[in-house]
Amino acid sequence: AEKLPEIMNDSVCPVDAKEELLRECENIWKEMEKCQSKLTLLTAETMPDSDAKVSLLLTRMQALRAEYYQWQKRNPELISTNPEVLLLLGEEELQRVKKELEIVLSAVQSKNEKLKEDLEREQQWRDEQEQILYTFREVEEEMKKEAVTDSEKRVFQELKNQMSELKEYKKKLMNALGEFLEEHFPLPEKNGNAKKKKYSEKPSEQLLTMHEILEFYLPQHVLKFSILVFQVLLNQLICTPHEPYVTVDDSFWPPYLELLLRSGIVLRHPEDPNRIRLEAFHE
Repeated sequence: AEKLPEIMNDSVCPVDAKEELLRECENIWKEMEKCQSKLTLLTAETMPDSDAKVSLLLTRMQALRAEYYQWQKRNPELISTNPEVLLLLGEEELQRVKKELEIVLSAVQSKNEKLKEDLEREQQWRDEQEQILYTFREVEEEMKKEAVTDSEKRVFQELKNQMSELKEYKKKLMNALGEFLEEHFPLPEKNGNAKKKKYSEKPSEQLLTMHEILEFYLPQHVLKFSILVFQVLLNQLICTPHEPYVTVDDSFWPPYLELLLRSGIVLRHPEDPNRIRLEAFHE
């Protein structure tokens, strides 16, 4: 330990140490040449092309196994017992290991820098993709809302059109029903008999239709009820002429029903007073 600083400061090795080191290197080199010649003889044998890889692997395995056995039998030998030689070799080995480690460290650092750049780039790409996905989702939600709104508007417009058509159809139906009642079921005269209107007679300008009379003399709810009763009785008479009677229930307004009975427009069943029918004026 006391001689170590002196050797480190001395730039020229002693002559004896150098000569001894050279001799040992020559001996080692000769042994390496012998091993190389043996390996050359072993690998010089011809091998089939089909089993070339297998044979090569087997040869390498045998060589490694032989080398392993030799290393097990061999005891470690010191290159030299001279401390100066050992110190010089140790310094060279340390310098070599140091350089290799510096190279490895530089490679690892550069690789880490590259990985860091790749990571930042991937994170930026991921953020961009998330932003694009968020934008697409917003657009999808807006399109769904617009589609629902358009669908609701279209359905509402269709319902509105259907209501208008139904109102127009109802108006035409009411007019047709009023004309039908006026023609086939006119109001009774003073003597209590209803006179059927002839087809050849021309309507007087002063006469009112049944629908107009009902609208003039009856309230709106009574008018609707009367039309409903006429529809039920008329449908029963036309659809089932052999059974024109309808059973009276709570939906028939008693005062108006009594008015129809007294006017001779509606008749009761001779055996069942709860069943009524429309007078067959057309017969």
